[in-house]
Amino acid sequence: MTDNVLQVFTFKSIETMLEVGGTQSWALDRNRAKGCKYVVMCRNAHHPDVEGPEAHHSAFMVGKITDVVPATEDPGRWLVLFDEYSVINVGDQWEGRNPVRFYTTDQYEGDIDFDTLKWTPMPEPSASPAKVTPKSKSALTIAEAKAGLAETFGVDPSAIEIMIRG
Repeated sequence: MTDNVLQVFTFKSIETMLEVGGTQSWALDRNRAKGCKYVVMCRNAHHPDVEGPEAHHSAFMVGKITDVVPATEDPGRWLVLFDEYSVINVGDQWEGRNPVRFYTTDQYEGDIDFDTLKWTPMPEPSASPAKVTPKSKSALTIAEAKAGLAETFGVDPSAIEIMIRG
């Protein structure tokens, strides 16, 4: 059976991901990411703030996704939570420019065998997931509301109609 896989290109370390319970600060389609079974972290070693020692473009960690929640670092971005992880070292797994990509497990054939990975339970995160709180009641624009609703329901913002009655 083929499972969906989210792949991210990150400069963050394994230790940082263990602290927050996953990988965060992603601009992505929440519903599509929640439909994935795994997230594969690939190293961006050329980032000026790189935290990990892994080779550039290598896959170094896989997580089993449990949820996608608002990021604790960047408003409007997402934290991909996982309950189990596996540390791996598979070279040349990243291609492209967008730091978020979607695949299937079949597309990793010969590189990563998800069924044979050794899984470790995630520790309790030391940083709690962010709570969604608006800047202020008057700060939300129609465009922001449409964008947020569209992402929540997995539709294009043009499909959202907002009616204000006064």
